[in-house]
This record gives sequence, structure tokens and C-alpha cells, in this order.
Amino acid sequence: MNETAVQAVTRDARPAAGQRLLHLEGVTKVFLTDEVETHALSNVHMTVHQGEWVAIVGPSGSGKTTLLAILGLLDTPTSGNYLLGDRPVAGLSASQRAWVRNRQIGFIFQSFNLIGDLTVFENVELPLTYRGMPAAERKRRVESALERVGMAHRTCPASSPAVSSSAWRWPAPSPATRCSCSPTSPPETSTPRTARR
Repeated sequence: MNETAVQAVTRDARPAAGQRLLHLEGVTKVFLTDEVETHALSNVHMTVHQGEWVAIVGPSGSGKTTLLAILGLLDTPTSGNYLLGDRPVAGLSASQRAWVRNRQIGFIFQSFNLIGDLTVFENVELPLTYRGMPAAERKRRVESALERVGMAHRTCPASSPAVSSSAWRWPAPSPATRCSCSPTSPPETSTPRTARR
């Protein structure tokens, strides 16, 4: 991708200097295999300030996904600098990157990436569990979040037909694991699960 293949489009006025959320300087990403060298990003410069809405746009294959993976600390650039706030991320360990992803960066995936044998509640709760939040606080926050989006009544696994047909679009499970969800009835059957906590 060249410097113009990915364009940052802002819709809000830029706040005062010093409120920078992230900054890229000359970021390049090259994927190497035995036979080919693919330049996914080439000399990308970008700054996003607090309060801005930014869209990363470009044609298929221009490097949008690669750029988002770098911004989300899922990948590292081949060269260039990435500052999150005013902190360079190049020296962060894997556990430090995971901490930043858990507390500072949010992803909304196109395919939802839910865990099929967890209930809707458990899918929402999982990142808070990784954060080490006490159970009572997790319960309060999850119930509040589900209530706000009209999903508080969902008790089935995320892959159940009742959920996949309305909100989650997951494939229906086998008949042995089907359940009927309603605001008052729990699943009729459940898939055996191993302890997760």
C-alpha cells in the first residue's frame, strides 16, 4: 500500500493539542514468505485525537485490516513508530499488550466472534473476568449493558437458534443442544461445559 491507499477521514473538529490518542510515524509492514515479499503498508502517517471520529477507507487489499491490527496491538509494524497516547508501544510485552487491549482498546468484529457454548451473559462478562473484576460488579455491569440494548432476557448459548435467528447470526447447533429461550424459561438442554474460572 502506498501513502494514499488508506485515507483517514475525520468528521469532528480536532481538539486542542495534547489530547492525542494515537500517532503513527512512517509505519511500514512487510509480510515475508519463501517466495514473495508483500508490502501491506508503506510509510503510513496518522494521528487521532480524543473526540475525533475517524474512518479508515481504501480499496480491497490496500492494507486497512493490517493497519487496524497494528493499531489494536494484534500485530507489529516492520518499521516506523506507533505511540498510544504518548507512549511507544514497540517495547510492550505480550502481557502488557493484552492489558492495553482489555482496558484501552475496544473491537467490534464484523463476525461477532462470540463463544458458541457460552450464554449471551457469559460472552459479555468474559472480558470483565479477564480484567479481574469481582463477580458482583461483573454481574451488575453485564445486566446493565444487556438491558440497555434490549438483550437482558437472553439466557441461551450464543449459538442457539433463538439467538442466531435474531441478533447473533450464528449457525444453529445440532438438535441435541437446542434450547428454547424466553424471558422466563431457561434452556431445555445444555452442552456440557468445563470450568472456566
